[in-house]
Amino acid sequence: MSDLIGYLVTGLGIGAGFALVASGLVAIYRVTRVVNFAQGAFAVLAAMLAASLLGAGVPHGLAELGGVTLGALTGLIVGAVAIGRPGTSPGTSLIVTLGLGVLAYAVEILIWGDQPRSYPGVPGVADLAGARLQAHYLLIIAVTVPVFALMAWFFTRTDLGRALSACASNRYAAQVVGIDVRRMGLLAFTIGGALGGLAGVLTTPVQQVTFDSDVALIVNGFAAAVLGGLTRPVIALAGGLLLGVAQTLAAGYGGGAYQVEVALVLMLTVMIVQAARTGPVVETAR
Repeated sequence: MSDLIGYLVTGLGIGAGFALVASGLVAIYRVTRVVNFAQGAFAVLAAMLAASLLGAGVPHGLAELGGVTLGALTGLIVGAVAIGRPGTSPGTSLIVTLGLGVLAYAVEILIWGDQPRSYPGVPGVADLAGARLQAHYLLIIAVTVPVFALMAWFFTRTDLGRALSACASNRYAAQVVGIDVRRMGLLAFTIGGALGGLAGVLTTPVQQVTFDSDVALIVNGFAAAVLGGLTRPVIALAGGLLLGVAQTLAAGYGGGAYQVEVALVLMLTVMIVQAARTGPVVETAR
């Protein structure tokens, strides 16, 4: 029983990181209808910078804040390239984000090399109902929950958040009432970058980061986000937590080699079910 509790809490910590990546994907897709395949790169860049700042003597908190800031700025740059030109289709923007994600590999290797990086998080081991686990997993959960609460407040209680939600609901109606849809799209990319960066700096103390760590992050983040059709942050949170627990149980009882397969099977299953519910798409003449 203690092993099970340990796996569950560890899975929730890992899943919280997936959920942050997924929420960034959702924030961008809701406003722009673009699936951002550079989302994992935001996390890697943020983690790499945080590790460098900590190595240079910058205290915890400021170093992680620097990493999140870099993630947000990178998100803004990716958004400017992907959707900055008027009339760019979501499909074209998707390919642009994929290319920028590959470009990030070269930048990361050029600056930080190809060796894994990490840094210490919350020290010590927590004892929970007889299960012993790294205390840092509890920090990841403790940060992720209020972040999602803050996002819910932002999107429902602030004028800027309502403008983003209006673009998500009906971008054409939003344009009619004077909302700058392109500017809201850039803001969504910035928010997505910050969320990806937060995932990176939170999870690096328990999972080493390398230049290609974005692959696992985007696979798991997309698998979590697709549960809600890429439009519902709360479902993305639930999907990330479920995925983290499932992968940890698979690693604990079946071997770590099956963790990515769990994400792929879950993602494909959900997409097949959603496609079956939606039915065939009928094209209409314009």
